[in-house]
Amino acid sequence: MPDAAQSFRLKRVYDPPAPEDGARVLVDRLWPRGLSKEAAALDRWLKDLSPSDALRRRVHGDPEAWEDFVAAYAVELEAPAAQAAVAELRALAAQGPVTLLYAAKADDRNNAVALRDWLARG
Repeated sequence: MPDAAQSFRLKRVYDPPAPEDGARVLVDRLWPRGLSKEAAALDRWLKDLSPSDALRRRVHGDPEAWEDFVAAYAVELEAPAAQAAVAELRALAAQGPVTLLYAAKADDRNNAVALRDWLARG
């Protein structure tokens, strides 16, 4: 299997699609505001890879709690539904590049970053 850091790219869903994106996978639970499905140009929307609503709200309330978020999100990623989505994501990555799409404004602290790092460890 290719290295996760190389296989999984990150991109804000509002940025225009590009050929080098490979498979475009939205990993947010909520649909991005003001974005049409055509403009998003998704190959998959894997909601089961997104943090729970409770975890998402907790982090939005305290952006300094990044490490706590990462740890709690890792636990959620072990759930059966999330593991099925992880398997689908890894299958896509075996075929070529995969871009994890997110709507957050922060490029360095969002669930796609945490997911990519978690995938790299596993």
